[in-house]
Amino acid sequence: QVQLMESGGGLVQAGGSLRLSCAASGIIFRVNVLGWYRQAPGKQRELVAGITSAGNTNYADSVKGRFTISRDNAKNTVYLQMNSLKPEDTGVYYCKLDQFGRDYWGQGTQVTVSS
Repeated sequence: QVQLMESGGGLVQAGGSLRLSCAASGIIFRVNVLGWYRQAPGKQRELVAGITSAGNTNYADSVKGRFTISRDNAKNTVYLQMNSLKPEDTGVYYCKLDQFGRDYWGQGTQVTVSS
């Protein structure tokens, strides 16, 4: 079994920063993709950023230049550094692990950006 535990969400003013963490436990293979998704009220869940075990990254256009995804393979942990936050970044942020075509999701952490 695989478990993902997110942390680091909270309330921040526009222009502020937050750092999210997600620790994976269980059977974790060396080759996988970790990603952050978010879901705003009344909207579909969307990809924010992803990173492969080799360190290749991709970002949603809306967060490029503001968010940075990184990972520590030794700790099976992925991070999302979020700077210059905007009210439209508000939502529940979920961590996802994709290994060998199977997806695992965390419970999510709330991020609220006030204007």
